[in-house]
Amino acid sequence: MAAPIVDIHPHIISTDTKRYPLTPLFGIQSDWSKERPASDDELIAAMDAGGVAKAAIVHASTCYGFDNSYVADAVARFPARCTGVGSIDMLASDAVAVAERWIDRGVTGLRIFTGGSTKKVDASTLDDPRSYPVWELMSERCLSICVQTTAIGIPATIALARRFPKVPIILDHFGRPDLAGSPQFAAAAPLFSLAACPNVYLKFTPVVVQRVAESGADMGALMGRLVAEFGAKRIAWGSNWPNSPGTMAEHVAAAKAALVGLSQYDQEWIMGRTALQLYPALRDA
Repeated sequence: MAAPIVDIHPHIISTDTKRYPLTPLFGIQSDWSKERPASDDELIAAMDAGGVAKAAIVHASTCYGFDNSYVADAVARFPARCTGVGSIDMLASDAVAVAERWIDRGVTGLRIFTGGSTKKVDASTLDDPRSYPVWELMSERCLSICVQTTAIGIPATIALARRFPKVPIILDHFGRPDLAGSPQFAAAAPLFSLAACPNVYLKFTPVVVQRVAESGADMGALMGRLVAEFGAKRIAWGSNWPNSPGTMAEHVAAAKAALVGLSQYDQEWIMGRTALQLYPALRDA
């Protein structure tokens, strides 16, 4: 029996703005959440259509800021299929108490959003001592933290990985590496430098597929090198649906096509098994 497909990066957006008011981080709602909102019911339907067994739903910071209510409610509705990845103000004085409250509501991972579609990436507070108590909490709970950043945030990511070796750190979209130039991916050196940190994992998404296509890079060569240096057990797939245009089934197909040069063993880890290690709540549901 083939290993289940698990998605660690879908989003959900409610049209009920009274129950789930819009409070986007940085004050600007993302275009994709306006143009392609998708409810928790629609996510489950999309997963079924795409053959996706389970998902770690990533809270949409550019729609709801630090209010993880919709993700938490979705997990409560579909506990056998989903867990939640939330966002909080890591620098707040009550951050640990806030994190504990969301964990109690089914959020089994956190995400630090340093910038993206609505704001230029700023990693200046990524490795801020004020955030260390939350990192310590996640270390005690054996829970993961995603980091949404680019090459500018990789030195801080390495510092955090070394300070908190028990926290699995997941780099969204491979950190959007520069893939142009030589076939040895010299410009992506910051990405490959993370291989030395055994608790750093890479999130493979349609954003990566798009960057490879735009740069003219060789997908097979990139994935082959990443598996050689990180191992497939440190790479996990996420759909980025509905942020990335297309159906869930199309994203699954594109991911499988990108991994076709790898062994079946490696493909199964990237498409699902790694996710179950990062989010044990999905494995145990």
